[in-house]
Amino acid sequence: MCGIVGIVSREPVAQVLYDALLVLQHRGQDAAGIVVCDGNKLNLRKNNGQVSDVFHTRHMLELTGNMGIGHVRYPTAGCSSSAEAQPFYVNSPYGITLAHNGNLTNVDKLKAELYQSDLRHINTESDTEVLLNVFAHELHSCGSLQLNAEEIFTAITETHKRIEGAYAVVAMLTGKGILGFRDPSGIRPVVYGKRESDSGTEYMIASESVALQASGFELIADLRPGEAVFIDADGEIFVRQCASHTELTPCIFEYVYLARPDSIIDDIYVYKARLRMGVKLARKILRQMPEHDIDVVIPIPDTSRPAAMELAYHLGVKFREGFIKNRYIGRTFIMPGQKMRKKSVRRKLNPIDIEFKGKNVLLVDDSIVRGTTSQQIIQMAREAGAKKVYIASAAPPVRYPNVYGIDMPAAHELVAHDRSEEEIAAAIGADWLIYQDLDDLIDAVQKGNRGIKRFDCSCFDGKYVTATIDDDYLDRVSNLRNDSARTQAEERLNVVGMELHNNA
Repeated sequence: MCGIVGIVSREPVAQVLYDALLVLQHRGQDAAGIVVCDGNKLNLRKNNGQVSDVFHTRHMLELTGNMGIGHVRYPTAGCSSSAEAQPFYVNSPYGITLAHNGNLTNVDKLKAELYQSDLRHINTESDTEVLLNVFAHELHSCGSLQLNAEEIFTAITETHKRIEGAYAVVAMLTGKGILGFRDPSGIRPVVYGKRESDSGTEYMIASESVALQASGFELIADLRPGEAVFIDADGEIFVRQCASHTELTPCIFEYVYLARPDSIIDDIYVYKARLRMGVKLARKILRQMPEHDIDVVIPIPDTSRPAAMELAYHLGVKFREGFIKNRYIGRTFIMPGQKMRKKSVRRKLNPIDIEFKGKNVLLVDDSIVRGTTSQQIIQMAREAGAKKVYIASAAPPVRYPNVYGIDMPAAHELVAHDRSEEEIAAAIGADWLIYQDLDDLIDAVQKGNRGIKRFDCSCFDGKYVTATIDDDYLDRVSNLRNDSARTQAEERLNVVGMELHNNA
């Protein structure tokens, strides 16, 4: 899960890119980057940290230019590394910078092809660098000195043929324009829009519509699966379908957790979808516990709040805010290591004792992944004086790893893997646990756009929408991305950092 943005204007774009990345900060807090084009010169700033940490006034003053792209990142493999901050750059052809959200699932094969056939060197472990070099090779094969939109779309078509997985991409061709494209399954979101200014029409490409809205851009459309958009330096826009076999199967977890509630993804209002999740969950509770003894419904901030409010209303139970959130702590779900996740929960949330004392409390969360956060929050509720602590999840049990860019890498690290609901409740310390049914979740989201016939629900049902995911692949991913591997990688980085410090 990452956030991408690109802008073409006749005025300086650095501040608008910065503002858009702030709005997309929820999609990644590990690293941030902006590159802008000033004539034929690129100005780049990227580093580890949140947007406000990476970009200071002195950096912004150096980011001159009227078109550019930006990225916020969280790590899906290994650990944090500034070497993998995006955008990435390759000088041939034309000078291309690229950022992407998602995950390529045939990256090992691509690395071999790039070295043996394309004669290209890959310098990091990032699949974004691989994607950039594949696209660069295809553009070199298709393009001419006077590059045009047709040649760019041909290169994207050839890129689609080689890469597999989930990808929403924004790229800049130095002095020529900005492009965006989406994988043939439409797993990760990407939209584009425009705004009118005194100097003419400006265009933005972004992960979520809220990034456009925040800067006064009008949403034109989501990119359809396999579709690409190119905006040249003069502000002319071209849109083309670049893949032959497409089916819109967006990631349903975007609607559960990843996206901001004020975004619209594939014509579905995220906030309304989350309200409907609450209604579905309330109906299930009433079926299973018609004589329930719930005194109060309390959301686990922030993503679960719409579902919790609607659930409380349909149960006829009081809704109360029971936790105060420290907004200066990042999302624990996307923390790079288990130790850091455990430490951050109590720093992030503080209970309001009066809302718990002597009550049977139903906590509502958007989902339960590793169970680390849920376990600690349930304990906090008990310490605050709750008689009983129930927990409801607006999503079904997360039993399978996600391979499309979300940090759910190893099945054995998922609390629901190979456990019944009663066993999960015992593991996290709840008196009772209830999950959303998958059919109800799909219906709650699909109601916003009945034209979508299928969602990627792989973390819930183990059915992957791309063809090449098998047990061997999942084992390799697990070995590379589990918390043990992350810890070892972090320790290696610490050793390298100490050596650099001592040699300085």
